[in-house]
Amino acid sequence: MTTTLTSRVFNFSAGPAMLPLPVLQQVQDEMLSLPGVGASVLEISHRSKDFIAILEDAKQRIKQLTEMPDTHEVLFLQGGSALQNVMMPMNFLTEKSQTADMILTGSWSKKTAAEVFRFGKLNVAWDGKETGYRRVPQQDELKLTPDAAYCHLTSNETIHGVQFRELPDTGDVPLVVDKSSDMFSAPIDVSKYGLIYACAQKNAGIAGVNVLIIQKDLLERCDDRLPSYLDYSKHSENDSMFNTPPTFAIYVTGLVCKWLQEEMGGLEKIRGFNEEKARLVYDAIDNSQGFYKGHAAVADRSTMNVVFMTADDETDARFLKQAAEAGMTTLKGHRSLGGIRASIYNAMPIQGVESLVQFMSDFAEKNG
Repeated sequence: MTTTLTSRVFNFSAGPAMLPLPVLQQVQDEMLSLPGVGASVLEISHRSKDFIAILEDAKQRIKQLTEMPDTHEVLFLQGGSALQNVMMPMNFLTEKSQTADMILTGSWSKKTAAEVFRFGKLNVAWDGKETGYRRVPQQDELKLTPDAAYCHLTSNETIHGVQFRELPDTGDVPLVVDKSSDMFSAPIDVSKYGLIYACAQKNAGIAGVNVLIIQKDLLERCDDRLPSYLDYSKHSENDSMFNTPPTFAIYVTGLVCKWLQEEMGGLEKIRGFNEEKARLVYDAIDNSQGFYKGHAAVADRSTMNVVFMTADDETDARFLKQAAEAGMTTLKGHRSLGGIRASIYNAMPIQGVESLVQFMSDFAEKNG
């Protein structure tokens, strides 16, 4: 097998998603032996100086990329969003009488809200169900709890292709955000967040690690009532090594951050790159004279996941089959919504988007 671009398809998977080619090549080069170590990253102890250097490098690169203030710290955990859905209310709702506000903009935020009742009260501050989860709320639509323990939202809903352009104002209530699918896709003002968490396999690495940026003050809410592994403060005290961490996944996240810094020019540059890719695909939809129909409201369209449909399921299926034959794979929409979904994360090159747009034009001409 080779890893040249010509031997690879354009992979539009929503996650696990494609990685930058230079990252894959460095992983390949170092797989048998890390430079100066004589063993693979898959083999070395998480307590060794070599892995601790990898861990520290990944943390520092995240801090540099996000210009993270001293009020926050980076943690690497496991268990994906499914575990975070439990850890958040378990750590931050210290009494059953406390309330968590939830802003529901799609499937993933709904899953998060479903766990809250076990630990406290749930207030649905807004639910986009009646809109078909096609948009995010305006500030005056939110029914927030003034003394809520925290307010949660999902910044980018991969299934419905809906993304927040601006964060809502939650006052003194900490904002907790699932950024799994748009982490590192644009600059982040970390000071506005109480907690950011991101499953790396969508836009920041590979499956197996969750990247967290947490406000240190929130760690004070954790106490001995919690099982040790589910206590954020225990992971903080142990520098993300309370148990054996996902060493290889952390290593890859560090390489992705290095690529963002050294080859893509940082988060401001990657934002422009992502916006241009998204513009090309949305223009193809909007200029198709109705052949393609976008799911999300124009103002809230995602730059990461472009969700659209043709006239019927049969035409969608033909589109997907012919696109795959042309080297563009994993474009099928989520089973709960159907249609077509192009995930164009950081690692998707402009050539992949241009190929998709040309295919969309040709397909519409032949099938319109």
